[in-house]
Amino acid sequence: MMKNLNKLKTGITLMAAVFFMNACGQTKTNSTNMKNEQTTSANIDTVTFGAGCFWCVEAVFQQMNGVESVKSGYSGGSVKNPSYREVCNGTTGHAEVCQITYDKTKVSFDELLEVFWKTHDPTTMNRQGNDHGTQYRSAIFYHNDEQKKLAEKYKEEINKSGAYPNPIVTEIKPFTIFYPAEDYHQNYYNQNSGEGYCQYVIQPKIEKFKKIFKDKVKH
Repeated sequence: MMKNLNKLKTGITLMAAVFFMNACGQTKTNSTNMKNEQTTSANIDTVTFGAGCFWCVEAVFQQMNGVESVKSGYSGGSVKNPSYREVCNGTTGHAEVCQITYDKTKVSFDELLEVFWKTHDPTTMNRQGNDHGTQYRSAIFYHNDEQKKLAEKYKEEINKSGAYPNPIVTEIKPFTIFYPAEDYHQNYYNQNSGEGYCQYVIQPKIEKFKKIFKDKVKH
């Protein structure tokens, strides 16, 4: 019986040793992962652009190197949790926008601004092509003072340069809240590229982006 008891004690000791070894190893791995996540998060920033139909904005910025994700939604209005139908009625104050997260080590806010202004017409009030209404206005909702400073500076420089025959009407306002659009609006071009709007409105914008910004296209 003593012999069996010793075997049992030995077994328990081995099991405990394995447990603590695994526990330490797990703790070390978690610590490393946490450190990597913190490092990565420090390089990620967010910008919110409105440049007409969010399907177009989403499709263009999805092509850009350094952009981590693009989500379509609504911002700049007063109605909570608006629906697409409500926003289209023009009574919510919201603009169709895209919430763009990007890696600052791969692309700068200046570069994002350049693409923003060159892939839509920032001189038409509440209109982009045949899409018209306050929800289609050109807008930058800045997330910090640096974004505000750069956006206002860029807008002023473009107006002074005479790059456009008419002044830029892009509104530059502080970001308050972003409401994601319905699921069927997300990743719209990639899921509906054969539709007429995608072929005749979105595709030309993507081609323009790839032509002007060859060095900024994802590979």
